[in-house]
Amino acid sequence: MTTSTTKKKKTTKKPVKRVTSLTKKERRVKRIFWICLALVLVPMLAFGWILLSAKIDGGSPIIGNRYDNDLDPAITKQDLQSVVRAAKEIGGVNDAEVHLATGTLRVYADIADDANADAAYATADQVYAAVTSILDPSVYFSQHDGKKMYDLEVHVYNYVPKDSYEEAFVYVIRTKTSSMEVPISQLVSEPIDAALAQELRDDVERRNNPQPESTEEPTEMEVSGGEEE
Repeated sequence: MTTSTTKKKKTTKKPVKRVTSLTKKERRVKRIFWICLALVLVPMLAFGWILLSAKIDGGSPIIGNRYDNDLDPAITKQDLQSVVRAAKEIGGVNDAEVHLATGTLRVYADIADDANADAAYATADQVYAAVTSILDPSVYFSQHDGKKMYDLEVHVYNYVPKDSYEEAFVYVIRTKTSSMEVPISQLVSEPIDAALAQELRDDVERRNNPQPESTEEPTEMEVSGGEEE
């Protein structure tokens, strides 16, 4: 009778690694690390994006409109045509033209060459009245509802001078900005300080036409200061 013996295999159990949770101090250190990393990376990324954008957009014009949501109601082309016709119908006006740019309406009126300052002032008043009869100043040339509106300039002159200064030249500007209650007129062809204006003109003349330096040798009296022993 044979007896069979069964060999039992010995199995060795592998040690199970226990996942230990982070301590409170370790969690705080980890949190501080990520916060510091974000504080360093965010400015670097923002600065890099600025440099990249500047390089991409280099040489490209910046297009914008500082009158967005302003100038309402707007002055139309038909309004400009009506203003020109009204200005040309004024007595003493030889020719007139208008320009509308950068939120400013400028009306130019050419009057007789021999017109004086009083005639220019009177014509500026008439042109201003003609313009405001077409474009209500309380609507088009006055700020309202927090909006920027147009400025108005009426330019009246008798002729275009050939020289920098001519006594017969007359130029009057009547101005009404959107922030002004009433318009003002100024004779810009006449300097406020005549002496200062003449001094500036003399300086320009000396720069444009310099006088040659004297080549004469100084005399004995000039060298000695004009004193004789």
